[in-house]
Amino acid sequence: MNNEMKKKYIILGSNGQLGRALAGQLGDIALAFNREKVNLSAPDFIEQLSRAVGDLPCAAVINAAAYTQVDMAEGEGRDEAFHVNSGAVGELAKWCAQRKLPLVHISTDYVFDGSGERPWREDDKTSPLNNYGKSKVDGEQAALAAGGNVLIFRTSWVFDEIGKNFFTTIIRLLHEKTSLSVIADQYGAPTYADDLSTAVIAALEAAMRLPEFPSGVYHLCAAGKTSWYGFTKMIFTLASKQDSSIICREINSIPATQYPLPAKRPYNSRLNCSKAAKLLGVDMPAWEDGVTKAIRKYYEDSGLSH
Repeated sequence: MNNEMKKKYIILGSNGQLGRALAGQLGDIALAFNREKVNLSAPDFIEQLSRAVGDLPCAAVINAAAYTQVDMAEGEGRDEAFHVNSGAVGELAKWCAQRKLPLVHISTDYVFDGSGERPWREDDKTSPLNNYGKSKVDGEQAALAAGGNVLIFRTSWVFDEIGKNFFTTIIRLLHEKTSLSVIADQYGAPTYADDLSTAVIAALEAAMRLPEFPSGVYHLCAAGKTSWYGFTKMIFTLASKQDSSIICREINSIPATQYPLPAKRPYNSRLNCSKAAKLLGVDMPAWEDGVTKAIRKYYEDSGLSH
């Protein structure tokens, strides 16, 4: 990232998977805020943000904060989901527009209903199946309506080796259960947070170099596709080569109907990322590469690597 004049890149949600990766990659030009410092749930979060930034020269804002408890959003978490994912995003976008700061906002594959077989394009009709997806659609619209320079990146199945996510849950379960049953009829691209962070930074930098800022919605996720079952099988295969304490011996595939949850999930979460490649010059690696890197880092950090 160009650090001319040492302008800071504001990161919201720095304790999340993507926020943590962004802060690590941007280093001393990151102005990283977790929810203790700038909380999008708070009614005065814009005042919190203004105080935290002060007079520091800033280049852009990356909003990696979100309410992501998908099942909770179907019940008692609904209001907070819409406040954080929509209302607060609109306020943030206005704040950025007033200061002529580009805003990067992270959205999700859950804005679609998951029908069909082909990867979703940015201009496909949104039709979310759950409140979380609805709140993210509203947030996209609010961000664009503010009239500033805005990049919205929809991504899918984000994971890392540190946070609470599917990847780390499977690693834990491999040590606790002799067999696992995992959904095999929902498809998407597991996206490693470090890879996504690299792509987001490159895309933002490319956008700021263009004569006219290319505001709009873009899809940005790992290349390829798999199911939750396929994702699990790869984690199991790679982890088993590193870790003799794994007790799991088989991974079984099941349909989503055998694992009901409060919020409906899309069956087809694949995203067509050709727009970001064409307009911003950003291509992401295959999902398998991300899993391989995450496994290596997980075992290096844990001290269990052979």
